[in-house]
Amino acid sequence: MEKIYDPKQTEKKIYRLWLKSGYFKPDKLKAKSYYTILLPPPNITGSLHMGHALNATIIDILIRFKRMQGFKASCLPGTDHAGIATQNAVEKELKKKNISRFDLGREKFIQAVWGWKEKYGNIILEQLKKLGLSADWSRTRFTMDPEYSEEVKKAFVHYYEKGLIYRGERVINWCPRCQTSLSDLEIEYQEEKSHLWYLRYPLQTKNSKLKAKNYIVVATTRPETMLGDAAVAVNPEDKRYQNLIGQKVILPLQNREIPIVADKAIDPDFGTGAVKITPAHDFLDAEIAQRHHLPSYQVIDEKGKMTKEAGPNFEGLPVSAAREKVIEELTNQNLIEKIEAHQHNVARCYRCQTKIEPIPSKQWFLNMSGLAKTAGKTRAFPKRVFHQSPILSPRPGREEDIIIKGPAITVTKMAI
Repeated sequence: MEKIYDPKQTEKKIYRLWLKSGYFKPDKLKAKSYYTILLPPPNITGSLHMGHALNATIIDILIRFKRMQGFKASCLPGTDHAGIATQNAVEKELKKKNISRFDLGREKFIQAVWGWKEKYGNIILEQLKKLGLSADWSRTRFTMDPEYSEEVKKAFVHYYEKGLIYRGERVINWCPRCQTSLSDLEIEYQEEKSHLWYLRYPLQTKNSKLKAKNYIVVATTRPETMLGDAAVAVNPEDKRYQNLIGQKVILPLQNREIPIVADKAIDPDFGTGAVKITPAHDFLDAEIAQRHHLPSYQVIDEKGKMTKEAGPNFEGLPVSAAREKVIEELTNQNLIEKIEAHQHNVARCYRCQTKIEPIPSKQWFLNMSGLAKTAGKTRAFPKRVFHQSPILSPRPGREEDIIIKGPAITVTKMAI
C-alpha cells in the first residue's frame, strides 16, 4: 500500500465499478418500497462550490443508507438553466470577443446558451460523480428539456386553477441593463456619497400657521422621481403638520394637485418629517399608496429612461440626466430649500452592478393566505430539544409554534 493515498489512482476505477453494477438505478433492486430524493439542480453558470458538495454528500449518505436497508433508493440528478444568470455568463464570454447578444441576434444567442449548457452542464455532472454521488444518471434532467418544460406548464396550470398562483402588478426590483426583475437576495448594496434635496411644494391655499410660508418642505434622495408623486405623507403624531393633513399641494413641474396624508410608516426624524410619495418607484410608497387609495404614475421605464408621464420636458431622458434637469428647473423657480451631503446605500444588480430601478410590473405570486393559517398548527417533537437550546426555546404555552421532526431540525415558525 502506498504511504500517501492518491484518489486519482483508485476512485475513478471504483466509480466505474459502481456504475457497471447498475445498483444506482432503483429498477434493478428487488425491494417494493421506494425512497427518492431529487437533487436540487445546480446552476450551469460555472462549477460546483462547497455548498453543492455538502448538499450532495448529505443526500448521498441518505440514499446509500436507505439502499442498504432494502429500499428502491434513487437520487435524481439534473442541472438548472438559471435564466438570466446564465445569460449574463454567456454575455461575459462574448464580451471577450467584442461581441454582444444584439450582434448575434436571438437565434444565434440561444445557440450560444445551449453551447454553454453542454460545456458547463457536463462539467457539473462530472464533478458530482467525482464526489461519489450514487445517482441514477439515466434519469438526468435539464430544466429546459422539452418534456420537463411541459410538466412545469401542467403544474403551473394546476396550481393556477386551484387559486394558489395569481398575477398582479407590484413594484419590483428591476435591472435596466439585464432587463429582468431581481429578488431581494439578488441585490447588492453599495454605500454612496450623495445629497439630500429639500424641495418646496406649494400649498393649494396659504396657511398662516406655517409662519407665513405657503409651502411644505419635503426631503428626498431622488428628486427625479418627484415627477411621479401622488401625495405628501407625514406621521399622524407629528404636531408640526397635523393642521395640514387632508389639505393639498401643487406638485412642482407637473402642476398637479396631490393630497397631504397621514401614515404611521413615516419617520418624523428623517429630513423634515414630510415625505414625497411616489407609488410606482418605491416599495414603502407603494404600500402607503395602497392604504390611502392613491394613483400610481410610472415616470421611469424598463430601460431606465423617463416616460411620457414624466412630462414633455423629461420624456426619453436617462434617469441621471432627468435628475439634473429637475434640479435645474426647481432652482430656477426657487423651490429648493437647501441641499445636504448624504451617505446612503444604493441597490445594485449583483450580476452587472447597474443601479436597480423599482418599477411596477405584472408578476406571478403565490397565494400565501391559506399556508399562513396552517403555520400556527404545528407541534414540537421531541419537546426536550428546547431545553437544550436557548435559541429554540419557545415562550411558555407556545410550544405549538415550532416543529421538530426526527434528528434533523426544521423550524417552520418560532415565537421567540
